[in-house]
Amino acid sequence: MKNTFGNQFTITLFGESHGEAIGAVIDGLASGIQLDLSFINQMMQKRKAKGNISTKRHESDEIQIVSGYFNGYTTGTPLTILIKNEQNHSKDYEKTKDLLRPSHADYTADLKYNGYQDYRGGGHFSGRITAPLVACGAIAMQVLNQKGIFIGSHIKQLHHISDISFASDEKILEQQIKKMNQSDFAVLDSDKKQQMISHIEEAVKQKDSVGGILESAILHVPLGIGEPFFDSIESRLSHLLFSVPAVKGVEFGLGFNFANHYGSECNDEFIYQDNQIKTRTNFNAGINGGISNGMPILLRTVIKPTPSIFKEQHTVNKQTLENTVLSIQGRHDPAIIHRARIVIDSVLAIGILDMIMEHEATLSMNK
Repeated sequence: MKNTFGNQFTITLFGESHGEAIGAVIDGLASGIQLDLSFINQMMQKRKAKGNISTKRHESDEIQIVSGYFNGYTTGTPLTILIKNEQNHSKDYEKTKDLLRPSHADYTADLKYNGYQDYRGGGHFSGRITAPLVACGAIAMQVLNQKGIFIGSHIKQLHHISDISFASDEKILEQQIKKMNQSDFAVLDSDKKQQMISHIEEAVKQKDSVGGILESAILHVPLGIGEPFFDSIESRLSHLLFSVPAVKGVEFGLGFNFANHYGSECNDEFIYQDNQIKTRTNFNAGINGGISNGMPILLRTVIKPTPSIFKEQHTVNKQTLENTVLSIQGRHDPAIIHRARIVIDSVLAIGILDMIMEHEATLSMNK
């Protein structure tokens, strides 16, 4: 039973939704890295529930770094982050604890942990555990930003409402990323913001939920990062992306739309420009053979509708094995995509930093 990811920059997640605290341990950070705690708190704010379009569970999400950090700098030892759970209403789950919630991990968790798991609020399977992921990602982002590497996402689609796509021009794309990273509801077309919010509010009235697609970009990744086959950039980032609850699909570049084209239409031809080799197009998302070619890494992630809805649903009582009807209790998100975008940015930062650290370690052997 493993809760650790990474080879050089490793993350171990711990805690449950209704436990005393959740958190993470980061290992592999060098000593002497200055951390801006206000930046970490800014990233945590982007994940927090807000208004009528999110859960009524409002946690402060104040981080405590209890090891590996001293006088403003990393010490080189494992860095431990704690985030207290302060607003858990565990009684909401007592009446229905034997009823398997549709599209949740209740049934599979029972199979995996033989009934010993903490079922309250989904336990360790809860989206609540993405809070320490964001804290870890904010630390990774600070290291990447110092290297000139920037990551950003926007809501490309919410249910049937679509935003415009990221620009192909790198200078415009960098401006768009910076704009999204300052936004509390990340859309490129400002007119779409209220449309999407209104649609989420309508789903609330219908006791339902909605999902969508996040489009992400990673700029200025060094050349030669990644490995062929098992540890390709796509493989490593997908591994992390699919660890985020509610993610059910990932595509890079042209993605599934490659099926609609001839090779002559979607090959990225090389050109020499501004003293460097580039490609005229970027259908392959800056990745060839699993390795970065210097172009922006572009990808899209599908976030499914939140499975916790207030409509009656059919299910099974795991104790009596009787078919029954479930009406959920508690506080739940009608949509999580606007909160999930910073989680996606965070896991991308974690994955890219881990691969860069591996690459730099390999290069150091040639000196």
